[in-house]
Amino acid sequence: MRFTVLIPARLASTRLPDKPLADIAGRPMVVRVAERAAASGALRVVVAADDARILRACAEHGVQSVLTRSDHASGSDRLAEACALLGLDGNDVVVNVQGDEPLIAPALVRRCAELLDERADCVMSTAAHPITQLDEYLNPNVVKVVLDAAGRALYFTRAPVPWWRDGHAAGVHSLPTPAPLRHVGLYGYRASFLRSFPALPPAPLEQCEALEQLRVLWHGQRIAVHVAPEGPGPGVDTPEDLARVRALFATAGTAN
Repeated sequence: MRFTVLIPARLASTRLPDKPLADIAGRPMVVRVAERAAASGALRVVVAADDARILRACAEHGVQSVLTRSDHASGSDRLAEACALLGLDGNDVVVNVQGDEPLIAPALVRRCAELLDERADCVMSTAAHPITQLDEYLNPNVVKVVLDAAGRALYFTRAPVPWWRDGHAAGVHSLPTPAPLRHVGLYGYRASFLRSFPALPPAPLEQCEALEQLRVLWHGQRIAVHVAPEGPGPGVDTPEDLARVRALFATAGTAN
């Protein structure tokens, strides 16, 4: 199938300055992400950047990029502008790969695109995997998703869900059944919906949970969810994350 990968890349980062340009085994992180995305079989991979320095880094490594405004409120706004710049519309499938995921599995990117192509009832697709650790289940920084019988998202939340009725009274010592699902921040969109998304009014639940994808559900649209057997490789948010990913590249020979 034909799909485009868009990678939003913003130079400003409070925890890791100039994050897209951070060196990983001799190449900028955003280039490493683009290389992984290209291995998914995408028709094209485009970095949507907010700074000319990112564009120069991409050009040096043969990665296509477009310059978007620097004042976008969210990554979705940046992607919507990139869609307009690239002439993507209608049922064109766009997969959003975050610019700080240099170890994202190419097969997962492709599956996200395929799932949306298969599900005419959905305007978006995303991914999840089972949670196996109790501390992840209880961690509000780990976003959970619950599904309906057709594999569509019912709700995304930072709370531990599902929650068995008597769990609180007994104390939380084990994971519930069915297994809770951790949401993976990888999204497929129909381009027409992505271009219209920033104009949708923010949802109260979105503002409460600080989860932008809840706006989609609030306005009555559907999101298909692929459940992978395990989680993706670690992303990069902090200097410690960067050191860990550099070590993984060095040990696994991923740099080649």
